[in-house]
Amino acid sequence: MHPDLNIWRENFKGVTYIDPNTNLHLTGAVDDVWQSTEDNSLIIADYKATSKNGQVTIDADWQISYKRQMEFYQWLMRRNGFDVSDTGYFVYCNGIKAKEKFGKKLEFDVSLLAYSGDDSWVGDTISEIYETLQSDQIPAKFENCGYCSYLDDVDLVINS
Repeated sequence: MHPDLNIWRENFKGVTYIDPNTNLHLTGAVDDVWQSTEDNSLIIADYKATSKNGQVTIDADWQISYKRQMEFYQWLMRRNGFDVSDTGYFVYCNGIKAKEKFGKKLEFDVSLLAYSGDDSWVGDTISEIYETLQSDQIPAKFENCGYCSYLDDVDLVINS
């Protein structure tokens, strides 16, 4: 039990770090932090919930965001001087759909999914974000960005 654990879990507070190269104030609210009984390193745990048929995984293309989130949390904790395990865990709760009736009670199958994170991308990404924020140039659109496509469609409707 670390005295800041509840702060680390709180949205808009979380684990914080001020990057000395950019002066950006970086934060992330972790769901939980566990401690290894083998080497006392800290383990990041992230809770996810869904309701779908079949076994849950973290292997879908869109779940890269979950993995990046885990790696960012690991990076933040390391920047705060903690020994953090590369292995984090997703506690994935899958609502059971096969129940005959709801009865004011939700039931879940819970899976514990280990993930070996690699936070080596974080520092470079923060530098790129900083450079973008400091630039007078609007960044080019990303070809596969759904938000950019949406804005293009809105622009077409407004200007037609």
